[in-house]
Amino acid sequence: MTVRQRLLAILITGIGGTAAAAASFAMAVYDAANPEGVALVAAGEPVDTGRWIVTVRKARAGPTPPTGIEPLEPKTFVMVEFDADNRSAETSNVLTRLLAIDPPVPNLPDPIVYLTRDGWVAGGISPGMPERMIAAWEWPPALPPPRTLRLLIGSQIYKRRDNLYGASGWFDRDPVAAVELSVSPAAAEMAQ
Repeated sequence: MTVRQRLLAILITGIGGTAAAAASFAMAVYDAANPEGVALVAAGEPVDTGRWIVTVRKARAGPTPPTGIEPLEPKTFVMVEFDADNRSAETSNVLTRLLAIDPPVPNLPDPIVYLTRDGWVAGGISPGMPERMIAAWEWPPALPPPRTLRLLIGSQIYKRRDNLYGASGWFDRDPVAAVELSVSPAAAEMAQ
């Protein structure tokens, strides 16, 4: 092979590599600018979130939280009943980040998650022991409770070694699904 042929081969290889890099960069920019939408699931349909299997059941609004004890000051709660099955190897209680109202409501605090079996605040959920729970948001007094609710279902991924500390753990990802629910009013509101 002559020097001229070698230079031509190097030039062609360089042009091909540059074209491949440019195409890869253009596809990454396009994917970032046009993300895929989340899947819309029906109420009662299980969703695999990585760490959890979540099944959103129904939504309601009312003045009494799942504990059954009315607060001293009148409040409105928007409550979503769901099942969660912890698929990891350890007990976890990261449920407050699992469901998010879409679009976000300004100044809405994180929900408090209750167990339906006893109406008390949920602690850690053991692996392989599905629980039915209620996420309750204290609704801002200036806003009427919604008639319909769209929830994003978050997800987590397990990494044996994270990029920062080199430790294993579960890390948040983008939402994997959305569910739309009609919000049932409290029985007292329906009687009026």
